[in-house]
Amino acid sequence: MKNTAEKTISEIVADDYRAAQVFKNHSIDFCCKGNRSVGEACEEKNIDANKLLEEIEQVKQNKPSSTTDFKKWPLDLLADYIEKTHHRYVEEKLPILKQYLHKLCQVHGDRHPELFEISEEFNMSAGELAAHMKKEEFILFPYIRKMAKSKESKTTLDAPNFGTVQNPVQMMMDEHTTEGDRFEKISKLSNKYTPPADGCNTYRVTYALLNEFEEDLHLHIHLENNILFPKAIEMEKELSPQTQDQ
Repeated sequence: MKNTAEKTISEIVADDYRAAQVFKNHSIDFCCKGNRSVGEACEEKNIDANKLLEEIEQVKQNKPSSTTDFKKWPLDLLADYIEKTHHRYVEEKLPILKQYLHKLCQVHGDRHPELFEISEEFNMSAGELAAHMKKEEFILFPYIRKMAKSKESKTTLDAPNFGTVQNPVQMMMDEHTTEGDRFEKISKLSNKYTPPADGCNTYRVTYALLNEFEEDLHLHIHLENNILFPKAIEMEKELSPQTQDQ
């Protein structure tokens, strides 16, 4: 079994989500760019890898674990959870945030021109996320449920029209990276969602909601990139060994 230092960032967070906070504290992407070693990420950020690993172990030891172990969930249940929890959250918050950002641009845009860029980035993200989630809901997730049912009932799995699950998975992961980069930009433009001194209550609420939205998106992407997708690829190989050669 690998020790923590030998694992990728995504493996560390998948094993214990409490470690995510340590990576967040050091501005290390654990969801979209989690397929790196701690050493690689720390070298890029000029951080002492040993100290970071010590922080991870301390968090795991000092805080009682109340996080759900999603790695143990059946794939169809995890897909349902992502859709009903995170997809619905995104659908609910997108129109609210778009409205708030539009209002801020009108009221505060002359003094804070960065708001226009934040609003533009968020509106692009809104359109991309809406399309992205529909691809998951109508193409990828149904196939994952079909695989789970096939495994449970021990029946033959018909090959999908997209060849192998790795094809839509790679597309979804590429789109995740795009959105992760976009929200990293929004975070920088907003000074990590810190409202200015002259910001009104709507300003504070909007930035708090943007911060919450990004936090939810990180968990959302983590569950897919680091748990659902790798397990789906492995399950397909178990059910249809020939797909490995496609």
